[in-house]
Amino acid sequence: MNCTSAAKQNTQPAARDYKIQREWMLVAFGNYSKPDLIKKGAKIDLTANMEDGKIRGGAFMGCNNVFFTSEFKDKGKVKISGIGSTLKACPDMSLEDDFSKSFKNMTKYSVEGHFLTLSDDQGNQMKFVAADWD
Repeated sequence: MNCTSAAKQNTQPAARDYKIQREWMLVAFGNYSKPDLIKKGAKIDLTANMEDGKIRGGAFMGCNNVFFTSEFKDKGKVKISGIGSTLKACPDMSLEDDFSKSFKNMTKYSVEGHFLTLSDDQGNQMKFVAADWD
């Protein structure tokens, strides 16, 4: 007598197959160096439960807590909306300002290994590494 378990069928959208729902550290963005991004603790958090295909996410770029809604769709499409933040005044908010301006324009995503790359229609990119990897 043998016991085997049936393979579970994955019926979730493609975005979930890539394990998007995790914390991602920002490692490449604009003219910011990787050490500067790490020093600021730059990251996005997509660990919230997905509801109607949307993830209520958060971000931190060294000063304020940023919040947003994201929809990771099939064929590498992403929609970022509802961006807001807490209102602390910090000495250097340039990364946070640049991130917020660019993040809302991201329309594409790709996951390769433990890296998430977001890009806009002009070819600008943000590259992240899974926080539990690096």
